Amino acid sequence: MKYDFYNDITASGRFEIFDFISSGSKSNILKRARFDFIEEPDTYNLAFGDLLHNGRIDDYSISDNNDMAKILATIVFISKIFLKQYPERTIVFRGITAERTRLYRMAIGNNLNELLDFFEIYGVRKDGSIDYFIKNEEYFAFLAKKKF
Repeated sequence: MKYDFYNDITASGRFEIFDFISSGSKSNILKRARFDFIEEPDTYNLAFGDLLHNGRIDDYSISDNNDMAKILATIVFISKIFLKQYPERTIVFRGITAERTRLYRMAIGNNLNELLDFFEIYGVRKDGSIDYFIKNEEYFAFLAKKKF
């Protein structure tokens, strides 16, 4: 993406958990992105949000730290690292709310040409059908694969 990203990222040994700090207008907030295996072969759900003291991810929080573009660019960077390590895997993600899913759709659409340099991106419709991502189409979730 054409935005700055946080590059002080800590990754687990298997590159499935990534932590970084959002340094915005309100405070420093520890963020975590985690890739969790799901039942589909080689498919991993991307969970993301504020890291709580008990180690859980709060994906409902609204930080309002005025660094949303930088955070989303960091998630793209992290996803690239994950798929470079595991090029056969697929990432699935969606917002915890319809509004967040819409935000992700708009961010993908606004940066689609650049994203397609590295990723194959698909949209998942509510009926379960999967298509190549089309800007301004409604999707329930998204899939990203490393482009070969």
